[in-house]
Amino acid sequence: MLLGAALLSPTAARAADEAADAFVRRLSAELLEVVKNDRSLKTGDVQRIAAVVDARVMPHLNFRRMTASAVGPAWRQATPEQQARLQDEFKALLVRTYAGALGQVKDQTIQVKPLRAAADETEVLVRSEIRGGPEPIQLDYRLEKTPGQGWGWKIYNLNVMGVWLVDTYRTQFGQEINARGLDGLIASLSDRNKPGARP
Repeated sequence: MLLGAALLSPTAARAADEAADAFVRRLSAELLEVVKNDRSLKTGDVQRIAAVVDARVMPHLNFRRMTASAVGPAWRQATPEQQARLQDEFKALLVRTYAGALGQVKDQTIQVKPLRAAADETEVLVRSEIRGGPEPIQLDYRLEKTPGQGWGWKIYNLNVMGVWLVDTYRTQFGQEINARGLDGLIASLSDRNKPGARP
């Protein structure tokens, strides 16, 4: 019932009709505000970061698509249990990898560039820059909008300073799968996610 009420709320309706660049602008502003006002995020508290990612970021990602793209063709051969483990370990890896960056957030702002896409496009590229440091940092998003999804836009890839996140991991994961198989990749990710391990 609560989920149904949320879907019918004006905020959910607005989000479903929102342009992709407006969505990125709003989400970025909300996340920057949270990071700037939460001391535990700035100190790299991984559990707190994971909680914020779950609450604020995951609803706006097609994380299954991100993980499937990063794993590559082997994803189709993975069992449902392996797919679930891969998603969990990949998310933990991303949280740990980017935890340190949150401590660097001070007075940065996000400038979202005008969207160049037709109104009916369901996959778009939104370009932005993080400003406030010595040099602007390129941050681009690939988004999809699935008809009937009710949640508006979902991010399925990120480009940080010219490097697409999913593509980078696809190369690493492919090497691991070729050497040790899917279970080997899961074990490797699990090892990297242990406290004290290097992401």
